[in-house]
Amino acid sequence: MTTARREKSAPPIALLTDFGYRDHYVGVMKGVIAAIAPAAQVIDMTHGIPPQAIAAGAIALEQSWRYFPARTIFIAVVDPGVGTIGTPIAVESKAGARFIGPDNGLLRGAAEQAGIRRIVELRSPRYRLPEVSATFHGRDIFAPAAAHLWSGVRLASLGPELSAIVKPAEIFPGVSEKRNEITGSIVYTDGFGNLVTNIDRSCFERFASRFRGFRLSVRIGRSAPIEMRKTYGEADAGGSLATFGSFERLE
Repeated sequence: MTTARREKSAPPIALLTDFGYRDHYVGVMKGVIAAIAPAAQVIDMTHGIPPQAIAAGAIALEQSWRYFPARTIFIAVVDPGVGTIGTPIAVESKAGARFIGPDNGLLRGAAEQAGIRRIVELRSPRYRLPEVSATFHGRDIFAPAAAHLWSGVRLASLGPELSAIVKPAEIFPGVSEKRNEITGSIVYTDGFGNLVTNIDRSCFERFASRFRGFRLSVRIGRSAPIEMRKTYGEADAGGSLATFGSFERLE
């Protein structure tokens, strides 16, 4: 009875990758999880992160984690340096969420929002597959670690503790007081064709508070100014607009 109640109330394992939907990589990761923790619920957050786009993956994870049940285990894999850089890590947060993935900046924004309690390197051979490839840590390291963590293994058992994790500078926009502008980057294009940037509403509002009474606009490269609007419907038919989406990013 105790085990049945635990399985029913146990949090899910959520997957976020840049693996796409054509190949078998995600299915193999799910197979590894099922072999270790067959009762675990696995949720596909997305596998459509642009290939090797760490900033896009980081922002997607940052925008999504809080909508999942407490103690959810997130496996995030966007790892262009797999096998060379980006130590495999797991993070336990004060909010309860656990994050597993490469130490390349992918986890940092979400982990900081959740409040970092403990970071460990995924080094213990006991909680990996017997053979670890240089190119598929999602299968050989991250999926087994998540499944064992879900099954009740303590985070500290997965490997030695670390003091900090990486935060890539490119996630954050730059503010130039001299030129009166914010310079951001387009981090991905969503399924509707919206160009989503790394400029969030709080950054924009701090900047805009200095220019009350002025009309602010957006430029992409050397394009003509694009007007700021509150909704898509305010734009002229066939025209373009800049607005803040449902996750408070300028797009």
